[in-house]
Amino acid sequence: MKKRIPFFAGNWKMNKGPSETERFVKELATAIVGDEAVFGAVKANEIEIGVFPPFVSLERAKSAIESANALISLGAQNMHWEDSGAFTGEVSGTMIKETGCKYVILGHSERRHIFGETDDMIEMKMRKAIALGIKPVLCVGETLEERDKGMTESVVEGQLKEAFKALGTPQTFEIGVVIAYEPVWAIGTGRKASDEDAQRVCAFIRSFLESNFGSHVAQAVRILYGGSVKPDNAMGLMSQQDIDGALIGGASLDVSSFIGIIKNGMTSNA
Repeated sequence: MKKRIPFFAGNWKMNKGPSETERFVKELATAIVGDEAVFGAVKANEIEIGVFPPFVSLERAKSAIESANALISLGAQNMHWEDSGAFTGEVSGTMIKETGCKYVILGHSERRHIFGETDDMIEMKMRKAIALGIKPVLCVGETLEERDKGMTESVVEGQLKEAFKALGTPQTFEIGVVIAYEPVWAIGTGRKASDEDAQRVCAFIRSFLESNFGSHVAQAVRILYGGSVKPDNAMGLMSQQDIDGALIGGASLDVSSFIGIIKNGMTSNA
């Protein structure tokens, strides 16, 4: 088992309304309880499982988690950097915290590339999440064009520098910051980085943390891989030294697929 606790996080994107969320969480909780190999690890704090439903489903997810007495962490998919204001359609960190969210995804490539979120916006969200005590899952990653030009490391380094530019002390990370390497070209495409490529970039992220914040931070921060993670490729990815779990999109929408990723990922850590 790696020293860092593996984290398997399901990003549901624009899927599952309140009633479907409730059914899914109850089914997931039942599956975990019914499989001692997984449930025992969760109970022993050797693994963390998280779900990230749409905003409208957060309250129902919280209730389902509590009623099932499930050891499942709840997270939101995004947040605004202000507590309130004239921001039509936005949701603040104080709002998602009230729903029981422990985590929030920030800087996802779909937010960056479809909705035009800038590095400055992501940095403000990071600062607000940490101030509120919500653990950010910061996403970084390159496009296919950037990859083909050999720019992967420079793009990832730039995103990390911008996200942490106003949070430049090791104490920033004590809240439990998580970083997810998500190559843009692998999200929802069925393609994934090879195990070796994913490890190389995650190792680069860890070296960035060590250079900027010290070895203690570098060894403590969990780095996830995201991008077409499935049960049949989870074992190879999770066996890599610097990959501590997965941020899972489409494959997390089905309980058996989600559990399959977790079980195979844990097998590689055994």
